[in-house]
Amino acid sequence: MSSFSVSSTDMEAIALGGAFLATGGGGDPYIGKLMAQAAIAAHGPVTVIPPDAVADDALCVPVCMMGAPTVMLEKLPNGREAHEALEQLEAYLGRKADALVCIEAGGLNSTIPYAVAAATGLPLVDGDGMGRAFPELQMVSFTMHDIKATPMVLADDKGNSSVLKAISNRWTERLARCQTVEMGGAALVALYPMTGAEMKRGILRNTMSLIKEIGETIASERRANRNPAEALIRRLDGRKLFTGRVVDIERRTEGGFARGKAIFKGMDEDEGRTFTVNFQNEYLIASDDQDRLLAVTPDLICGVDADGGLPVTTEQLRFGLAVTMIGLACDPQWSTPAGLDLVGPGYFGYPHDYVPIKELSR
Repeated sequence: MSSFSVSSTDMEAIALGGAFLATGGGGDPYIGKLMAQAAIAAHGPVTVIPPDAVADDALCVPVCMMGAPTVMLEKLPNGREAHEALEQLEAYLGRKADALVCIEAGGLNSTIPYAVAAATGLPLVDGDGMGRAFPELQMVSFTMHDIKATPMVLADDKGNSSVLKAISNRWTERLARCQTVEMGGAALVALYPMTGAEMKRGILRNTMSLIKEIGETIASERRANRNPAEALIRRLDGRKLFTGRVVDIERRTEGGFARGKAIFKGMDEDEGRTFTVNFQNEYLIASDDQDRLLAVTPDLICGVDADGGLPVTTEQLRFGLAVTMIGLACDPQWSTPAGLDLVGPGYFGYPHDYVPIKELSR
C-alpha cells in the first residue's frame, strides 16, 4: 500500500467505516469526526503512510479516548486534551514522536487520531491494534508482542493530567480506568509508545485505508438507494448471519460495561427463525434458536440497519428495529492462543470455544 492524503471531506467516509468495523461498540465516531474536520480545516490534510515507511528507530505513539464514549456527547472535549497527552508523553520520554498510530479500527478512536495528526503535522500509520473495537486497554495486538502500554499519559477537559506506569498492560487497564472515572468518565490518552520496528511487528496492517473504503462503499450504495449489506459482504469476504427485527432486548451496566443480549425475529429468507446476539459493549456472540453458533469473538459481528443501511451500535438497538448482521473473519493474530487469551469467548465469560466463522454452518 502507498501513502494517501485525508481531507476534511474524507472524514465522512472514515466515520462511517469506523462505525461499521466497531462491531456495535467503540462509541459513535461523530465527535471525533468533528474534531478531525476542525483540525484539518485549520492545519491541512493528514498523510496516512504504510507501516514499512516508518524507520525502525522511530517513535510511534497511539492516541485515543478512554472511558464512556457517551460522556463525550454530553461533555465535549476542548480539543487540546489528546494533543496535551501526546506532548506530555514526549516530554517524559525526552523525544518527539515521529508517527501516530490508531489504537482501534472501530468507533470513536478511528477518528480521534486524525485530529491529533492534523494538529501536529505527524503522519498516521495505515494500521491499528484491533482491526475492530474491543472494550479494554490491553486488548490490542501490541500486547501479544510484549509492547508495554506504559508510560501512559491521561488528560481531561479541565486541564488535569497524569503519567502512569504499571507492571502489566492488564494493570494499566485497571489503574487507568479508575483515573478516567475521576476525570469525569472520559479522558484522552497517549500510550503504548513503541519503536518503528515494534510497530511493524505488532500492528494490524492497512485498516485505515480499509475503513475509508468501507465508508465510501456504504455512502455509494445508499446514494444508489441500495442497502450496503451485500456490497460489504462481497468486498470483505463476509457472511450474512441473518436479517431480523428486534423483539426483545436486555441491557445492564456491569463493571463499567454495557452487557446484555438482543433477540431478533427473522425476516425475509430468515422468516420463522429466532436469533440471539450477546454483547458486552461490542457484539460478541451470535446464535440461532437451535443454539447453533453463527459467529463468535474475536471474529467480527457488524450490524447494518436493514432499512436505512447505516451501521447499528448496541446502544441503538430497540424494539422493532430491523437489522442485518454480518460476520467477518478476524485478523489471524487474534485466532492464535495468545489472541484468544485476550479476546476469546472465555475471557468474556461465555461457555463457548472459538470456532472460526468459515467453519460454522449457517
